[in-house]
This record gives sequence, C-alpha cells and structure tokens, in this order.
Amino acid sequence: MLRFVLDPELTEDLFDDVLDCWVDVTNAGGAVGWVPPVTADDIRQVATVTFARCGENGPDSLLVGLDGEGRVAAWAVLVANANPLMAHWRTVMRVMVHPKHQGKGYGADLMRAVADAGLRLGLEALKLTCRGGLGLESFYAGCGYQEIGRQPLAIRVAPGDDRDEVAMVTFLEQRA
Repeated sequence: MLRFVLDPELTEDLFDDVLDCWVDVTNAGGAVGWVPPVTADDIRQVATVTFARCGENGPDSLLVGLDGEGRVAAWAVLVANANPLMAHWRTVMRVMVHPKHQGKGYGADLMRAVADAGLRLGLEALKLTCRGGLGLESFYAGCGYQEIGRQPLAIRVAPGDDRDEVAMVTFLEQRA
C-alpha cells in the first residue's frame, strides 16, 4: 500500500529518490521523456526545473507515492495552465511507477491519487498525453480517461521509430 503526499517538502534526499525513480523507469523502457540508457545527470536539469515549479515555489503540484519503507514508488506532476481561462484544468505529466513495484496495481493507485489531488485543488478536469504503441491508452482508459485526439508520428523514439502522441482527458466531477 502506498502513502501519497501532495507537494511534500522536497528535501535533497527526496529529490534524489524521485530522480532515481525517473532514471530507473526510463532505463526499464518507461515512456517518461527519454529513451534508455540515461543517468541521473542526463535528467537532473529537467528535474530541477520541474520540481522548482511545484508546491510553495510555483503553480504546479508534485504527487509522490511512498512505499512501506518511505521510498518513492510512484509519482506524477500536475502542471498548471498559464492561461487563466484554463485554471480549472491541469496537465498530468511524468506519471511513473518504479520498476520494482510494477504489477502491484500502483499505477492505478497513482491515477486515483492524481484524481483525488485534482479534486482537492478544486480542478474540474485533468488531461495528459502518452506515447502511442505501448498500450498506455488502454491503461489510462481504465483509469477514467478518454482519448480526445492524437498527433500522428509526433514522438521520435529513434530514427525510423515514430509514435503517436495520444491526448486524453478525465472530468473529475464525473468521478467524484
């Protein structure tokens, strides 16, 4: 069972734990912004910018799922819209479950916690995009998201390996 924390104090240890999760997920083939192999140094700059916008420091929110040992097992970021006309929506990014916890249902737990966090933040909808060709659309559909479009061949994983970017949304009032 995971314990979810919205906008935890991002200590150096927690930063390193979240970053290690990101590296391990990427190197296990997860679609989280890079292709393997990567090191913490490859991701650190983007992680620093991402987390600097979370919690008290900015408009975004970091949601962390901690395992029984207090280690990061899953996490996601709810990114605020710069447009005030869209303040009732957020974009869910960097959804990941550490590879050692795959198959335990933590992904679905994380997405329920994301929806709960969205409701606590007063949001009405959450959107996300995912990399086509990995079955992620089915996973997110099972979590209450519906496909609203796709951009064909938008993600170049490698030369000759282009994937669709699939846009999905869930309306939180329908889930409450």
